Amino acid sequence: MSSFINIEYSKEHPGVTRVELAIEGALQLRKRWSASRGMAALLLTAMVAAVLVVAYEVMDSVVEGHLLVLWIALWAIGFASMALFSGTARQVAVATRSALEGWALRQARARADQRLWRIAQSDSRVMADIQAAVTRSEPVPLAAAHIAAALKAPIPRTLPRHYGYHV
Repeated sequence: MSSFINIEYSKEHPGVTRVELAIEGALQLRKRWSASRGMAALLLTAMVAAVLVVAYEVMDSVVEGHLLVLWIALWAIGFASMALFSGTARQVAVATRSALEGWALRQARARADQRLWRIAQSDSRVMADIQAAVTRSEPVPLAAAHIAAALKAPIPRTLPRHYGYHV
């Protein structure tokens, strides 16, 4: 009697599978990264470094006999300060980021306004559009005064050329 043995072999190389998983993990890590977390980590590191410098200065003035105990205390202070300041550092990072975004938006709007004004000074159509928008935004009595002044002005024989009409 004869029997056949069918062994299932993997269709993919295990090394290739590991590399693909590592690449997927790196891409997921990149997607989860945010600038506010990075800034919070940087601020937290700066605060902890300041606390550690102060602790080291205190430790430096103590006799060398208790150096190991002081190093343990230094590291305990470091970890405790990281735990204590982590929420504050994140809030400061988020507030700083939103303030910088608001400042950048205001700067962009100011640059756009300056660019539009320079164009309006050289193009009468744009200036007319701006003047019409200002007139629409004015209160009614002031607009009525502009209309009265316009009615007193002489009527031109032809329409301006930039409107596309030629009489």
